[in-house]
Amino acid sequence: MHPLLMNTLIVLGTFCFMEFMAWFTHKFVMHGFLWYLHRDHHQGHEGFFEKNDAFFLIFAVPSAYCYMTGLIYDDFRLYIGVGISLYGLAYFFIHDIIIHQRFKVLTRWTNTYVLGIRRAHKIHHKYLGKEDGENFGMLWVPMRYFKKAYKE
Repeated sequence: MHPLLMNTLIVLGTFCFMEFMAWFTHKFVMHGFLWYLHRDHHQGHEGFFEKNDAFFLIFAVPSAYCYMTGLIYDDFRLYIGVGISLYGLAYFFIHDIIIHQRFKVLTRWTNTYVLGIRRAHKIHHKYLGKEDGENFGMLWVPMRYFKKAYKE
């Protein structure tokens, strides 16, 4: 297989795998033993920053490791790091800018996909505690949210 194709597949595969990792971490870590960092994201806070923002750094560590070791050893880990970084960028754009509108840009979406993920996330935030939550994913949520958005 051509190296460019292989590296592209590694980046895309890692990006897709990160959606599972984000779902798993959100459900079992953020709504589990690290709830104290995630709580202010559900229950409110003062100021611009949240304790929840620490997860940006937590997810950046494996990406940075992959960049460094991939560059040092000239191997596939570099492309895993790129995939993790691209997912982080997508997460920031979708979650912080589009869903929570922490920056007042791009606030008037009519796209069915965007409306669907926003609806699913809103349902996730109706739960103020760490138990009984739903919709822990970000990019892939149940089809019913897209169907409701399409009908609007």
